Amino acid sequence: MSAAGGALTRLVATMRSEGGLISTLLGEDAERRALEAEAAAKAEAEAGTEHAERRRPRPAQIAAEGPRARADRDEYELLVETIYEGYLLHYRASRLVAAPEPDLALLAGDQLYALGLARLVQLGDLPAVAELADVITLCALAHGCGREELAELVWQAGARAIGWGQSASHARAKALTRAGSPEALTAMKAAAEAAS
Repeated sequence: MSAAGGALTRLVATMRSEGGLISTLLGEDAERRALEAEAAAKAEAEAGTEHAERRRPRPAQIAAEGPRARADRDEYELLVETIYEGYLLHYRASRLVAAPEPDLALLAGDQLYALGLARLVQLGDLPAVAELADVITLCALAHGCGREELAELVWQAGARAIGWGQSASHARAKALTRAGSPEALTAMKAAAEAAS
């Protein structure tokens, strides 16, 4: 995990600097919520193996720890966190944004997708751009079929591919997910848990 301030705290600052819709939906307590989420994650990580089995690292942490992100770990962590927050606005509860209406949550989520992908394009990492585009698409397919666990595994495996590169098992898991195969969940879990 990055030492230069938490990624969620940096995400709040980035969203505020963007202005427009996304900054208006943050609310005055966004920094506090970011700090609390980071503190809780740190406490769980420090609690040792007792909690390690229950808590998966956030996708941004997985991606940033890989050798492909070595040159700019903080930026990878921030941009993946940005896109993940966009995903949460589409399908779950946001950690930072308080959208009063579902349509505003979708618009804010789209803005965060675009912001994170633009940052990745600036790094020139086209394989990671393609990987995150796949993550967004495959999550939409999984949620459309009511397979929320599969969507979370898509994020975990996609983050691993961003940090370490795509494996043959991950490519197979993505193909099974696209096809709606019942084997997709097991394959994606294996890809997400692959040794680094």
